[in-house]
Amino acid sequence: MNRLAEFIRRERDALVGYVPRRINDAGDQDAEDIVQDVMVNLFSRADPTVPIQNLAAYIYRALRNAVIDRLRKRRETVALSDAAMASGENPLEEAERGEMLDLVFEAMDELTVGEKAVILATEFEGRSFKDLAKEWDVPLGTLLARKSRALDKIRKRLTGQFNHS
Repeated sequence: MNRLAEFIRRERDALVGYVPRRINDAGDQDAEDIVQDVMVNLFSRADPTVPIQNLAAYIYRALRNAVIDRLRKRRETVALSDAAMASGENPLEEAERGEMLDLVFEAMDELTVGEKAVILATEFEGRSFKDLAKEWDVPLGTLLARKSRALDKIRKRLTGQFNHS
């Protein structure tokens, strides 16, 4: 616990700065809230006696997962009528699109961490493979392969979903 507390004191600004890079419209308060939620969860985790091998990686992974959850919740809070009025589309079509997005997010839960990260970064954040390769220090071809595998898994899951319904 002392190691975790020391890490948080030392890296707090970097952790808070990490959130707006993942959520484009996250304000300072949102970033603080997300970091605090993650820290509370870490301090109250089920078995604090089990050591964490790479504390920084563990915390950043938890933070990234919290950001993903926040993005999902934000998407879910958009009222159907608001979306229909804003888009000028048929409310039934809008509801079907929302259901499809839910299925896509369920399929994404089955992806590896790397596959999910590249999908979120390229499809939801609009980031380029070139920038990601540089930032993550991963070869461009690896990122392309991860996205290809991820899309195949999502496609298979959605195809299976519609074939069984």
